[in-house]
Amino acid sequence: MNRNKKIIIIGTVASSLYTFRKDLILSLVNKGYTVYAFTSDSNDTELAKIVQLGAIPTHYDLSRGGLNPYEDLSNTISLYKKIKKIQPDIVLSYFIKPVIYGTLAAKLARVPKKIAMIEGLGFAFTEQPEGYSKKAKIVQRVQVALFKLALPLADKVIFLNPDDPIDLLKSHHIGVKKIEVLGGIGLNLKEYPYQPISLESQTRFLFIARLIREKGIFDFVEAAKIVKKIYPNAIFTVLGGIDEHAHGAMTKFQLDELIQSNIIEYPGRVNNVSEWIANSHVFVLPSYYREGVPRSTQEAMAVGRAVITTDVPGCRETVIDGKNGFIVPKWNPQALAEKMIYFIENPEQVQVMGEESYKIAQEKFDARKVNERLLKILGV
Repeated sequence: MNRNKKIIIIGTVASSLYTFRKDLILSLVNKGYTVYAFTSDSNDTELAKIVQLGAIPTHYDLSRGGLNPYEDLSNTISLYKKIKKIQPDIVLSYFIKPVIYGTLAAKLARVPKKIAMIEGLGFAFTEQPEGYSKKAKIVQRVQVALFKLALPLADKVIFLNPDDPIDLLKSHHIGVKKIEVLGGIGLNLKEYPYQPISLESQTRFLFIARLIREKGIFDFVEAAKIVKKIYPNAIFTVLGGIDEHAHGAMTKFQLDELIQSNIIEYPGRVNNVSEWIANSHVFVLPSYYREGVPRSTQEAMAVGRAVITTDVPGCRETVIDGKNGFIVPKWNPQALAEKMIYFIENPEQVQVMGEESYKIAQEKFDARKVNERLLKILGV
């Protein structure tokens, strides 16, 4: 047992620490580590949840949006002081800004082991149908310059899919000590148990994501319109919050129009996601956002649902085309609609491919197995 060993996990919002790092924190505590959970955005309820896991929540300052070098430098120095005071054996940082500034601060504090985890390349690397926006190009250039500064200092850089290290490190000539590809972060499969499918009702297609263009909401809607011209009783359900501040977000007005015209049903944000997945037949995520491996797709697969998703990094890690669903080109509602129609006309494939999804989820997305791999990468 490593009684005196200390690890700092640097994230952003507290909810990501107790939602996505829960099993990792529990495993580290179980191995005798003192775990410090660094968060830049939290409330008392969220901090209490971190304490319940056995970790010590610690606040640090981070400007999540925007590019203010003076503020970022000041925050990095402040972070360095907090890390130096604790004198950890390992610093694990995840999300783009914590990876950059957390790795720099950990190097300054002479931490023996620095691990950076990049869970998708984010907005700056997300290509739009009309090409990269001016803002995305500027942000990408700045991020690449900062990655060139920080990532060579990390002992290991973890990615969730095999495309990201190519598009970030190889394309931009960033040298690092060691690359690890972890795969999806995984789920507690007990929270998403397999649910048999009822093929007697109308075919239900489910979309779960923020209602922004990059996640594919507009392509989902356009495909639904195409399908409904032929099969008007098909049901299209959308779960996810409106984010009107985001560029290219669906507005409340657009959403209300779609609900009133019976294109989609929208229960809004729900707490019982697994039940909504269980009541659906096919999960659809036509995203082109540069994320690691979409969690919502992992959830749907664990419950045993066929998946239609896009041929983009992260998304393509979830589907074996023709086995547990289909991979379609991005920005192509017609191709998406054709695969939806396939499931309506071949309902037995909903069952067959759903069972394949379940098998893949058991193998690839079990948080216990993923954590074992992550602990091995951390060397604990």
